[in-house]
Amino acid sequence: MNRRDFNRTLFSLAAGAALLGAAGPALAATPLPRPRPFHLRQGLPRAKVVLDPGHGGRDPGALGVTGVREKDVTLDICRTIRDRIGRSGGPEILLTRDGDVFLPLNDRIAFAEEMDADLFISIHADAAPTPAARGLSAYTLSERASDGLADALASTENRVDRLYGVDLSHTDAAVAMILQDLAHRYSHHASRTAKQKLVSGLVGQIDLLYNPMRSASFAVLKSAQVPAVLLETGFLSNPQDERLLAQTESRRRIAAILGNRIATVAGELRIQAGA
Repeated sequence: MNRRDFNRTLFSLAAGAALLGAAGPALAATPLPRPRPFHLRQGLPRAKVVLDPGHGGRDPGALGVTGVREKDVTLDICRTIRDRIGRSGGPEILLTRDGDVFLPLNDRIAFAEEMDADLFISIHADAAPTPAARGLSAYTLSERASDGLADALASTENRVDRLYGVDLSHTDAAVAMILQDLAHRYSHHASRTAKQKLVSGLVGQIDLLYNPMRSASFAVLKSAQVPAVLLETGFLSNPQDERLLAQTESRRRIAAILGNRIATVAGELRIQAGA
């Protein structure tokens, strides 16, 4: 079931209910990749991506040993992706925050749903349980974590705010179960597809964490409508990653590589949804 069919089914059921590691040397040595324009099938609107710079305001996120703040790293990377992709004619890029402000987790994913985004990506640079962990990794939602590292990251992130869920309190219980099942089937499948496409397209371009595709119960990924992926651009608990993420030029290169991949994946999701 594609996204448009899912939305139509959701509407019909509701009506019935009413009746019833960033790469170090490589990043420094290679020129910035050019934004890749993505041409959609004629008649389809531009894809829309919501980027979520992790943390912000009174929540600094992870702190590196030299004082680098996660909230600053994530905002700079997201702004750079938006500015580069915006000039390329690729997907429309929106940010959940464009300044140093605090946002509840549920407001972040709710914004993506209100904007009818094709893809939601939450950008982070957390601290890992072990300083040896480094490199980029991607996460999708799962009530059971894929491994201890993913579980630890989700636990840390979820402390920021209460869990987000779809409000079905005024819906018939039986129909609510059907809606939830349909929603989760669509969003989970599309999220896993996006994660796989994002990571596979980054191989050889940027350092990746061992086993870079993982899953856990991240509150910010709990959307019934929008495919959602959390990207760790690196770990500020690792000295090498922190040095890279602290450098403006390195962040620009990371953003350029990610931006090209995000544009491609978002365009593919838009085509699938409109097929």
